[in-house]
Amino acid sequence: MTRVDFYVVAAGSRGNRHVLACRVADKARRAGHRVVIHAPSPEEARHMDRLLWTFQEQSFVPHGLLGEADPACNPILIGDASQATEEHDVLINLAMDVPTFFSRFQRLAECVDNEQAVREASRQRYRFYRDRGYPLKMHEIA
Repeated sequence: MTRVDFYVVAAGSRGNRHVLACRVADKARRAGHRVVIHAPSPEEARHMDRLLWTFQEQSFVPHGLLGEADPACNPILIGDASQATEEHDVLINLAMDVPTFFSRFQRLAECVDNEQAVREASRQRYRFYRDRGYPLKMHEIA
């Protein structure tokens, strides 16, 4: 059964869910996981692509866009994760709704910032997972 982790930007913090998704993806990659970042639109996928190039000054985070990058060379792929055909074990969801395909992954990371609409949508997703018996963990990130 898929383990679901909610990574929540602490109240009053200035971070956003996109930078948080970069941090979660990089940490998972360094732990040996293969990651897909589910971006609900091509624009958001390109935004995540740019962020992964720049969010850390001291290191490179290997990644690519789904359908364009070679999955064998890129432990992090970004795009419509319903189209991911390679074996990846971690899904990072940036969509406002529950991805219908999330159970193909061992772990699901939900990244939540302080934007009101994002928080409300995350509460609905949390209830969805909880009501279906998925193991849930919350992580408040400063």
